[in-house]
Amino acid sequence: MTSIVISGTGVYTPAHSISNDELVTCFNAYVRQWNADNATAIAAGSVPALTESSAEFILKASGIQSRFVVEKSGVLDPAIMAPRLPERSNDEPSLLCEMAINAANGALKQAGCEPGDIDFLIAAASNFPRPYPALSVEIQHFLGTSGYAFDMNVACSSATFGLKTAVDALRSGTAKRVLMVNPEVCSGHVNYRDRDSHFIFGDVASAVVIERAQDSRAAQPFEILGCKLMTQFSNNIRNNFGFLNRTHPETREARDKLFVQEGRKVFKEVCPMVADMIVAHVAALGFRPDQLKRLWLHQANLNMNQLIARKVLGRDPDAIEAPVVLDRYANTSSAGSILAFHFHRDGFAEGELGLISSFGAGYSAGSVVLRAG
Repeated sequence: MTSIVISGTGVYTPAHSISNDELVTCFNAYVRQWNADNATAIAAGSVPALTESSAEFILKASGIQSRFVVEKSGVLDPAIMAPRLPERSNDEPSLLCEMAINAANGALKQAGCEPGDIDFLIAAASNFPRPYPALSVEIQHFLGTSGYAFDMNVACSSATFGLKTAVDALRSGTAKRVLMVNPEVCSGHVNYRDRDSHFIFGDVASAVVIERAQDSRAAQPFEILGCKLMTQFSNNIRNNFGFLNRTHPETREARDKLFVQEGRKVFKEVCPMVADMIVAHVAALGFRPDQLKRLWLHQANLNMNQLIARKVLGRDPDAIEAPVVLDRYANTSSAGSILAFHFHRDGFAEGELGLISSFGAGYSAGSVVLRAG
């Protein structure tokens, strides 16, 4: 069987960061104003008062301390509480295209490749700027890659599904070298007025070059030994924003047109599902979980990651075995597991194993077992 490797990764980090304290200051100002404006109804018991938040609550609930965003002032304005971005002309690269190209350039440099060496480009992400033209084809145009490109959306699991798609294309011969990009402007779908979720997401872009081992010029490629994917329908994480919203204007601004979740149900259902999938996948490849030197998990929630790692390894993981980037990046959807890999891939001897795993809305989950070259 043809050996396929990850030969380069890249990350684009936006210039602006928002701390928990900054986010809470804005949120609490909004809560106080809303409660004052609705004081009569609150006193009558017809509507409940909103509850203020705290940086300590956010840290305990998620492990997040800050997040990067493409625009900060609108998010921190209690009268707006959303990013404010100028609309670009059709002849300019879109924001997500620009972010993806920045990340892609880093991945190509690490892999020792040029844009023209890529003949298949996948944009795998949760949020796209428009239905068409495809973001991937736009990136292909402005970056200068050849061949073909398409978009794919499996929410937070998009990157692992993208890696599997790349492996299949390389093994079938329909591509020689693949670039997968994961641009995420999650701040665009966050309800910053919701106490339970306003702190969860951040913006970022990641990129990965995948190719046959025989073609790789990377200093230390990671061989993809196997990919496992699964999906299971659930409404516990949902976003109902879409082009048909204009057909029912009475609910166009409803809460579910942004990110909503049943957090406790997600935690209870997703953690064992992902842990069981990883253990079964590793066993099917002829390895034991304790042979995994590192788990590069989706960066959604620190408590989830610690529980999944504990179930996989049979003990509490240390900070090196299950590295964390969500403390400063927050949940970056499809990019999270790739960020963890990008920043924490050093220290591997040849032949040592690691695993990239992502999980999210759908439900969807992916597992990719790697061996250091």
